[in-house]
Amino acid sequence: MHIFYSYVSMLYVIDVFNYQFCVVCRKGDSCFPKNPDGTMQYDNIDYKETWKAMERLVEKGLVKAIGLSNFNSQQINDVIAAATIKPAALQVECHPYLAQNELIGHCQKYGIIVTAYSPLGSSDRMWKAADEPVLLEDANIKTIANEHGKSPAQVLLRWQVQRGVVAIPKSVNAARIAQNLQVFDFALTEDEMKTVGNLNRNWRYIVPKIVVDNKSVFRDALHPHYPFNDPY
Repeated sequence: MHIFYSYVSMLYVIDVFNYQFCVVCRKGDSCFPKNPDGTMQYDNIDYKETWKAMERLVEKGLVKAIGLSNFNSQQINDVIAAATIKPAALQVECHPYLAQNELIGHCQKYGIIVTAYSPLGSSDRMWKAADEPVLLEDANIKTIANEHGKSPAQVLLRWQVQRGVVAIPKSVNAARIAQNLQVFDFALTEDEMKTVGNLNRNWRYIVPKIVVDNKSVFRDALHPHYPFNDPY
């Protein structure tokens, strides 16, 4: 923890510092150490201990707020029960194919802001599967976009805005970055919101996979803290 504190102290005060993932790998020379059979070498550090260390960052004035990322509802409850500082935010993959309605409702009950990463489906990522659905090409999204004279991306972002979710799309294209901000000059109708919401299929794009015995499997699914085995 000394190295951790030293690193943070070199920075300016951080607005929100998120606990990225509750699955921990064994300490070593590699960030993702593997066993001979290709499975991961894990540690079993209690995520509540890590949260307590993050609280000390707030107490030292190094961080204004702390949050979670990729935690399920039960893990959120565990943190809240042990915390003296409540999580300010939860960052999770969230888009119409993974609507996260129950998890969002759970967070709202505790006043936790939900931030959606990959709100456009991350179709440009390097490990994209050839047969996976492309959210930006969904016919329903395109139809609504045409009705408003907007792009499919703007419709996806507007859907999140209207349901009270913070969306953080990623782009290196200046024109698209500007376009992503132009979602406050129109609104989706109630029927359009339902149409987009009904696209949910609990599809995760951002789940690390590895090859074990010549099969592609979820990398962390056997870890006791893996968050995605629970419904939400």
